[in-house]
Amino acid sequence: MGKIYLKTDEEIELIRESSLLVSKTIAEVEKNVKEGISTIELDTIAEAFIRDNGAVPAFKGYRKDRLVFDYTLCISVNEQVVHGMPGSYVLKNGDIISVDCGVLKNGFYGDSAYTFSVGEISEEVKQLLKVTKESLYKGIEASVAGKRVGDISNAVEEHVNRHGYGIVRELVGHGIGRNLHEAPEVPNFGKRGSGARLEEGLVIAIEPMINLGRRDVRVEKDGWTVSTVDRKPSAHFEHTIVVKKNKAELLTTFEYFKQEEKQKQTTSEKVISNQ
Repeated sequence: MGKIYLKTDEEIELIRESSLLVSKTIAEVEKNVKEGISTIELDTIAEAFIRDNGAVPAFKGYRKDRLVFDYTLCISVNEQVVHGMPGSYVLKNGDIISVDCGVLKNGFYGDSAYTFSVGEISEEVKQLLKVTKESLYKGIEASVAGKRVGDISNAVEEHVNRHGYGIVRELVGHGIGRNLHEAPEVPNFGKRGSGARLEEGLVIAIEPMINLGRRDVRVEKDGWTVSTVDRKPSAHFEHTIVVKKNKAELLTTFEYFKQEEKQKQTTSEKVISNQ
């Protein structure tokens, strides 16, 4: 992936602006995540919101070999892990939907993803979403200057392994800035103390992709969509962060999401009822 570029304070502020717009775009999409809406309708909502805010969708026109991704969002439903293409699929009760979004504004990229539930989902899948999101924050906790990329990877892996889920190995997090994908790669598995050294000003996207079943994945015939081989559900959460001395700083946020607020309320209610 090439050389690692540390960002200046000014560049970090520009990435923050892009990252907050990504977060607001996903929140705009979430308002419409319900039974009966098609994934292409969600994509249209996201593109209009991004352009209305003076930015462009980062994924639209993205090239991989000879393939061009022609959508604003990657929308991955149920057993789809990542890079799902919006289309005619209509959401139904019990689905989970991973919404991955990137924007380019003022020459800098922001990138984030969140897996939402549609209506009522099973306890088993709720647990998968909870653990995947927790593993993201475990990785962020390890993202401090002086540590290494392997410390992030290992923090994610250890948490996921406790629950026996499959960690996707073929896809990884990444540096981000003037390019959507920069060095270093940030895998969700690895050895403590290995990999590139984390320095202040390093901006990375950490993104655990975790399967309810086995870790094995395959690319579908469309050349983009990555799905679990055993067809069991997969969850995906992603934050863009900047490495600092004692604690990483989040540049994207989940604070705008209703499902996030609902989970926080439920957690605090449990704490109160246990006292």
